[in-house]
Amino acid sequence: MKDESGATAIEYGLIAALIALAIITGAGALGNAINAKFTTIGTTLNSSGA
Repeated sequence: MKDESGATAIEYGLIAALIALAIITGAGALGNAINAKFTTIGTTLNSSGA
């Protein structure tokens, strides 16, 4: 049997990179949604004279 610890480490590294990419993408989308919501709230408050 060959030593496969190097291949296993690379696989774990790829999995970690994919998870990090998913988190970054999700955080960006969530940030955009929150920004849009606060913009709507701010516009509503400004137009109501509050």
